[in-house]
Formats: sequence, structure tokens, C-alpha cells
Amino acid sequence: MKDWLTKSAAEQGRAIGKRDLDPVALAEAYLDAIEAHEFGPRIYARTTRERALSEAAAAHDRAKSGMRVGPLDGVPISWKDLFDTAGVATEAGSALLEGRVPDRDARVLRAATRAGTVCLGKTHMSELAFSGLGLNPITASSPCVNDHEAISGGSSSGAAASVAFGLAAAAVGSDTGGSVRIPAAWNDLVGLKTTSGRLSLEGVVPLCKRFDTVGPLTRTVEDAALMLAALEGGSAPDLSGASLSGMRFLVIETIALDAVEPVPGQAFDDSVARFEAAGAVIDRRTMPMLNDVFALMPALFPAEAYGQWKDVIEANPEKMFHEILARFRGGANVSGPDFVAAWNTLEACRATFWEEVAGYDAVLIPSSPILPPNIEKLMRGDSYYVSANLLALRNTRLGNLMGAASLTVPTGVPSCGAMFVTAPGCEERLLRIGAAAEMALQ
Repeated sequence: MKDWLTKSAAEQGRAIGKRDLDPVALAEAYLDAIEAHEFGPRIYARTTRERALSEAAAAHDRAKSGMRVGPLDGVPISWKDLFDTAGVATEAGSALLEGRVPDRDARVLRAATRAGTVCLGKTHMSELAFSGLGLNPITASSPCVNDHEAISGGSSSGAAASVAFGLAAAAVGSDTGGSVRIPAAWNDLVGLKTTSGRLSLEGVVPLCKRFDTVGPLTRTVEDAALMLAALEGGSAPDLSGASLSGMRFLVIETIALDAVEPVPGQAFDDSVARFEAAGAVIDRRTMPMLNDVFALMPALFPAEAYGQWKDVIEANPEKMFHEILARFRGGANVSGPDFVAAWNTLEACRATFWEEVAGYDAVLIPSSPILPPNIEKLMRGDSYYVSANLLALRNTRLGNLMGAASLTVPTGVPSCGAMFVTAPGCEERLLRIGAAAEMALQ
């Protein structure tokens, strides 16, 4: 059974359908592995053993009677600790929400449950999801699978670690500025940032509602497609026959390639070469307008985040990690007119951006310009935390600022991903691109 814990969710689902794998035994194996793992307490905030075994038993009965409800029926997954779970604490990695127990599941959790997935439990995360690093001295900081002294990436830190360490078949996270794609890239996973509004935020603890999105972290692009279908109660796109031949990708050189560390830089260049060898056409272009777009960030993310949480934070600011507190308070002095003006400018820039890239199948950039930072170094209290956090989030934020769908795939170099960005609502096309890219990189 141990070997099954690192198989893809799709492989597990197919085996369950053939009656070669028992969902109850699989759920028990994951729960026992979580309990026994040295990093289990740093990955899972809490498990939901009773629920998991009950759901697995129901999946077993459906498989036995030939009544499975979907390809992931009986497959165990983890949930970031900002998705409401009925009767189980959902605290969003924050002492400010300690003891918060919702009475209803988040809508996406209800959809995934109807699709037969098994809820293993809730994973650790950055406080209130406001960091791309995943460092959380208040609850726990999940390690990177490639370097246990380094951070796993945030804010869906435990989500990525749960899959990478073989403690879940797939995970569900959220992405406001890169919180699915950064930890996915750093832990050699596939991470899908969905278009804003595609997946429901009902029952999801908010950060910036205009940017918040729900997305899966998985071992394969096929798994990401199946998870998207489960989360929205739909059907997965057909990925068969996906090819890069004739695809046109634009590598944007403005901002995205600045200060890229040697290892991720070389991994990206090698990936681009592989895509070209597979038949893709690669163009490169500067896009100076992005300098104006990125200059808007201080008036957008911190202002909305602080507006959302100001009263809760200022009632007990001592309960927060000082770096996260400072990030929230960075939005305190943004005026209403400045916030509205920033959004007006962003919307105009979005229209221009999509006009300029309309002839391409996707924009292609490194998922992260840096490798996962060392945890001890981040805790020293100097400027390193701030600079590392900003760099980690920089490239992924392009997708959020442009309202895009975006996918990171592993390059084959540890903790380095290649990221595709497509127009809003184009997840099906994006996943086919990802499936073809995955084959080229293998």
C-alpha cells in the first residue's frame, strides 16, 4: 500500500475503478503516514480521520456496486486551512481565528465531496494567506521537499508539502498573488491558478476578494484537470493528443527575467529549448507597460487585505508574526481615491496587455526567479524576509494582475518551474498546453 501514496490521483482513481485498490485501505494508509511522518505536524494543522474513513467507505461501496461518481471517487486529498469544513476548525493559519469552527463546508469542498474525493484534513499555511513564502512561526512552517531546511512556499505551504511528501494524492489551495504556483514550483508539482470567479469562494476565508482564486496542486497535469472538474462539478477537458507543434509562446523579458537566480534561470532556458524542439514557436519581447502595472501593487493588494482584516488585526495585533502584520498595515495609508484610481488603471492595462499578446497561445516565464529560501535565514529579522517574499511573488503576480489563468509545471530541475499564462477563462486550453509541455520536459 505504501507505494500507492506517491502515485498520481488519476492512477489511484483508475485502480479503485478496477477494484485493484481499496479506498478505505488507501485512506488509512495516508492517515497513518501523516501521523508517523516527521514533518506531519508541520504539514497538517489537523486531520479529519472520522470523515475520511466514512467517505472512503462510501467510495468502496460505490466501486463495488459499479456506481462510482467520478474518476477521483475514493481518492484522498488535503485542503488548505482556509476552506470551511463543517464542525472542524478552520483558522487560516492565524491565532486571530483560533477556535473558529464553521457549520458548513465551503462550496468547492461540497462539490469535491460529491465527486467522491476523500477529505484527509487541513494543511498549514501563511497567516491569513498573506505571504508567498509559507513561513509561519505562529502555527507551523512546512519544509520544502528538496531541502528540509528551506521553506515550502506560500501561502499554500502545507498543501504543496502534503502532496510532495506523499501525504495526499492532491491538494486544494488558494492563489491571490501566487499562493498555489509558488509552492507547487518549489516542490516539483503542477499548480493551477484559475480565473477569478471560475471557482466559488463561498466558505473560503478571504484575503483580497478581487484577486482570490481556488486551485489544485497535483503531481501531473492530468490530475490538475481532474481536480478542476471535481471542484466545479463539471467534466475534465480531454488532454489526449496534446501537442506543442505549432504553438506560439511569448517570453516577456520585462521584469519577469530580472534578478533570476542561475539555477532557475538555466532551468527555464533549458525548458524553452525543449519546447522549441517539440515544435513550439518562441518569441521574446519587452513590455514596458508592465512597469506601470507592477507599480500599482502597493495600492491594490495591501489596501484590500487591510480593509478586509483591519478590525480583527488591530484588536489583537500581538497575535501576529510581525512580518505579516507589517504587510497588512502597509495598506493602512492607501486612500479610497487612490485605490479606485489604481483599479481603473489596472483595468485599462489589462485590456492593452491582452491585445498585445492576442496572437500567442500563452505567455511563458519562470515560475519563480529564486529557489526556496532557508527558514533560519528568513527568521533573522533583517530585510531578507521582505526581499525574498517580493521576489517569490513577482512573476506569479503577473497572472493575478492580468486576471489570467496560469499553470506551473516542473522543469525536472528541483524547485524550478515553467509557467504558462493564458487569457481569462481559458483553463481547458491551458491544461492541454500543460499536458504537452509536461511530455516535452519528460
